[in-house]
Amino acid sequence: MENNPSSSRTDRKTIERNRRNQMKALYSELNSLVPHHSSREVTSLPDQLDEAANYIKKLQTKLEKMREKKSSLMGIENPNASTNSGMMMGYKPPQIEIHEIGSALEVVLITGLDCQFMFNETIRVLHEEGAEIVNASFTVVEDTVFHTIHSKVGDSALGYGATGISARLKKFVSDANAI
Repeated sequence: MENNPSSSRTDRKTIERNRRNQMKALYSELNSLVPHHSSREVTSLPDQLDEAANYIKKLQTKLEKMREKKSSLMGIENPNASTNSGMMMGYKPPQIEIHEIGSALEVVLITGLDCQFMFNETIRVLHEEGAEIVNASFTVVEDTVFHTIHSKVGDSALGYGATGISARLKKFVSDANAI
C-alpha cells in the first residue's frame, strides 16, 4: 500500500470541510429556534450562541415559575419555602367521606386552606354523573376546611350511579394525594 501525502492531506481537508459544514448547519438550526427582536441585523456566531443560551435560561426560569404556580393551584406548598417551625403549613392531604342515604348522597371533603380546586372538581364530578346539588357548605377550623355537599342522585342512576360517583370521587382524591 502506497502512502501518498497529498491524498491524506486532501482527506483531512475534506473531513474538516464536512465538519465545518455540519457545525454551520447546527448553528443555523439553533439560531432558527430562537426568537429574534430584529431579523434584519446580522449577528456574529458568538452573539447568536449567547442569545440562544440566554433564551434557554429564560425558558428554564419561566418553566420553574409555571411549576410553582401549578403547585400552588393544586394546593401543594413548596417544600423549599420553609416556615418558622420548618413544617409545611396549610397543606393537608385531602380526605373524602361519602354517605349514601336513599337517593341522597352526602359528600364530606376535608382539605387544607389552599385546596379550593378540590371542592370545584368534586362539584364538577357530581354534575357530570347526573347528581343534582341540593346544598353545599363549608366550615374552616384553623388550617382545615370541611366541605359538605348534599346531592340527589336521579332515579336512573340509583344503585350503580351512587356507587360509580363514590368510586370516581374516591379515585380523584386518592390521585390528588399521590401528587
